Amino acid sequence: MFTGTLTIDLLLGDVRSLKEKRGLVKPVLAELNRRAAVAAAEVGAQGLHRRTVLGVAVVAGSHRRVVELLDDCEGAVTRRPEFEVLSVRRRIHSDEDDD
Repeated sequence: MFTGTLTIDLLLGDVRSLKEKRGLVKPVLAELNRRAAVAAAEVGAQGLHRRTVLGVAVVAGSHRRVVELLDDCEGAVTRRPEFEVLSVRRRIHSDEDDD
């Protein structure tokens, strides 16, 4: 079993309130959460209206599949014109890492 995490730090465009921010972030999280073997949430900068940090976690039977899922999720977020990507961080672990 392999697990992977993706953390994407984003700057939002012309957003003037937390309500506007939710209107941009919520559909992205819903799209990501619809994907098989993926869980997504806003994990940072919740109190800032022009910033957000999205976290994605995946579980799969192979390293290759984890990479594919993370690539897909990263692309779904970074292709959106309303976001400027500040940083992306990935981690992949195997259940054998603890041995």
